[in-house]
Amino acid sequence: MPGGCSRGPAAGDGRLRLARLALVLLGWVSSSSLTSSAPSTSSASFLASAVSAQPPLPGQCPQPCECSEAARTVKCVNRNLTEVPADLPPYVRNLFLTGNQLAVLPAGAFARRPPLADLATLNLSGSSLEKVCAGAFEHLPSLRQLDLSHNPLVNLSAFAFSGSNASFSAPSPLVELMLNHIVPPDDGLRNRSFEGMVAAALRAGQALRGLWRLELASNHFLYLPRDLLAQLPGLRHLDLHNNSLVSLTYVSFRNLTHLESLHLEDNALKVLHNGTLAELQSLPHVRVFLDNNPWVCDCHMADMVAWLKETEVVQGKARLTCAFPEKMRNRALLELNSSHLDCDPILPPSLQTSYVFLGIVLALIGAIFLLVLYLNRKGIKKWMHNIRDACRDHMEGYHYRYEINADPRLTNLSSNSDV
Repeated sequence: MPGGCSRGPAAGDGRLRLARLALVLLGWVSSSSLTSSAPSTSSASFLASAVSAQPPLPGQCPQPCECSEAARTVKCVNRNLTEVPADLPPYVRNLFLTGNQLAVLPAGAFARRPPLADLATLNLSGSSLEKVCAGAFEHLPSLRQLDLSHNPLVNLSAFAFSGSNASFSAPSPLVELMLNHIVPPDDGLRNRSFEGMVAAALRAGQALRGLWRLELASNHFLYLPRDLLAQLPGLRHLDLHNNSLVSLTYVSFRNLTHLESLHLEDNALKVLHNGTLAELQSLPHVRVFLDNNPWVCDCHMADMVAWLKETEVVQGKARLTCAFPEKMRNRALLELNSSHLDCDPILPPSLQTSYVFLGIVLALIGAIFLLVLYLNRKGIKKWMHNIRDACRDHMEGYHYRYEINADPRLTNLSSNSDV
C-alpha cells in the first residue's frame, strides 16, 4: 500500500510495454520453431498462458470492473482496490470507484496514455481515502463532478484541485464538488481542523472559481473560516446542512452574487445578526433553508424576526420555531413581536428557592450582628474614646518635636538643659 504522493500510473504503462515485448519475442521463437518441426504440447500451452496473462489492451475493460462502452461508464465498486486501475478504457466518461481501499490518491493518479480526455464524473466516495496529494486530478481536462464523500480524510492537499503548482496550473474544470460526511479517524491523527484544510484547498490559486455546487454536509463544522468562500464567485448551490454551526458571523456571502440555494438546516444556529441578514437580502436569486435550528427567542432575536416578516428568501419560514427559553418553546418566529422578546434572566424554580433561602440566612446573620453591637454599645463607646485619646497624645508628641526642630532657640535651650 503506497503511503506517499509520488507514485503514479507510470508503473502500469511500463508493465504493459514489457508484456507486449515479451509477446513479440515469444511469437518470434514459436515461428522459428515451426519452420523446423511442429510445436510441442508444452510450448503451445506456455504460449496460451502468456497470452491469457497479458494486461488488457486499451479500450478493454479492467478485470475487476464492469464496463459499458455504449454508456461510456466503468464501475469498480466494492472490489477492495488499493490503487486506481492503470488500464482504464479511454472512452470512459463516468467512473465509479466507490467502496474500495485506496487510502492514498497520489499525484497524477489518473494520468494515462492515451489520456482520459472525456472523464466527466468521478465518484470516490467510501473508498477509505486518508490522503489526497497535490495534482491528484491532473490530466482530467473534462472532469465536471467529483465526489469524495464518506472518506476519513486526514490530509487534503491545498493543491489537490489546482495541480502541484497553483501559480502555473490551469483552473480546474470542476463544476460540482461533494465533500459530505468526512469521517474523522479513530486513532487521533486529525492534527488540524478539517475546516481550515478545506478552506485552503478551495482558495488555492483560484482553481475552483468555476465551481457551481459545493456540498459540505454532515462534517460537524463548528464555524466557517472567514475566507472559505472568497474564491468561489460562481457558486450557485451551497449545502451546509447537518453540521454544528453556531454562528455565521465570520463568513461572508457578499461576493456570491449567483448563489441560488443555501442549505443551513440541522445546525446549532441561535440567531442571525444584522450583517448576515443584510448580506443574504442583497443576493438577488438566493433561497435560504433554516429548518431545525435551536433559535433563542430573546431580545437579540428582534432584528431577525422583523427581517423574516419582510423577506421572501427564506423557504418555509412559517415552520421556524423557538427552542429557548422554555416559556417560548415551539412558538413560531413569525408570530412574535417586541413584547415577547426580552432578555430578563429567568431562573428555574429550584434556583429561585435557593436564592430566597440564602437571602433569609444573610438577613438573620445581619440582625444578630446588629444585636451584638447594641448590647455592647457602652463598651464599644469606651473603646472608641480610648482609641481617640491615644491618637491625640501621639499627635501632640509629633507636634512638640516639630516645634523644637523648627525653632533654633528651643534647640539651644534643649541642648543647654541636657548639659
